[in-house]
Amino acid sequence: MSSAFVKESENEQLKDIAPNMASLLIFLKRENGGAVRELHTRFSDKHQKEVHEMSDGLGYMLNDRNQWQVILD
Repeated sequence: MSSAFVKESENEQLKDIAPNMASLLIFLKRENGGAVRELHTRFSDKHQKEVHEMSDGLGYMLNDRNQWQVILD
């Protein structure tokens, strides 16, 4: 029987990433298999938070628990 190992980073979820842009970019690069960049930052009236629009087509913000989450609005 073979034993496989899983790198720690392969189990990371978006909510586990440190609450800074550098960590988000590294995570997105790993998840997307290539560089992802920030296109612009906007303020969401709905969430009352800054949303970072990224080149992967999604917006990301830090929630009240200081965890990254995807914003679809």
